[in-house]
Amino acid sequence: MTSRLVAISFDAHQPERLAHFWAGVLGLERADDSSDGVALMSGNDAGYRLGFRSSPVRKTAQNRLHFDLTSSSPEDQQETVARALDLGARHADVGQGPDASHVVLADPEGNEFCVIEPGNGFLAGCGFIGALACDGSRTVGCFWSEALGWPLVWDQDEETAVQSPNGGTKITWGGPPLMPDPGKDLHFDLAPDGDRHAEVERLLSLGAKRLGDAHGEQGAVLLTDPDGNTFRVLTRR
Repeated sequence: MTSRLVAISFDAHQPERLAHFWAGVLGLERADDSSDGVALMSGNDAGYRLGFRSSPVRKTAQNRLHFDLTSSSPEDQQETVARALDLGARHADVGQGPDASHVVLADPEGNEFCVIEPGNGFLAGCGFIGALACDGSRTVGCFWSEALGWPLVWDQDEETAVQSPNGGTKITWGGPPLMPDPGKDLHFDLAPDGDRHAEVERLLSLGAKRLGDAHGEQGAVLLTDPDGNTFRVLTRR
């Protein structure tokens, strides 16, 4: 048994506004059947959606998770940056330096993301959302490989990456040390392929931990991965 990654969800103070921003940047359509917050169809071979869930949590540090958007040419990169800025993004400094070939932006609620220069071989063929780049240990990369049934496509010098067998977005972890918990961030929403109780127990055996006795919206079970990042196991869908 494995879990399917059904959504990568943003903590959002204004879910509708943030969904509008990302729909405009990525050219995505809204999912009309979402019963939990606002969701966009990612159009990605990895099969997930983008979710936007109302949260009062304040952002206190740089996100541990951020999207890397790909470009087909310098002009394409410039067009993506201009479109994002027109929709309410701003330039962000995360220590990239003035000579960086990628552009770092933050969305209207401060979530950082990168627009990658053309010719990046690691993200070739991954689609517009080339990667979800995460701050995290090798242990957590191996955990998510087992949890999702996605093979490791990179495992070197504490850095790991997984990708769906169907292709699409890579999920990468840059190795330790971990950045502080930013509070407001992006999270994984999973749906089990079978019995949810059995799947939760499997995830616990792989190194997840229960987040107290809490349950989220729609009866979701809240867990943390080995690095302490919260994720949800939803009812089967």
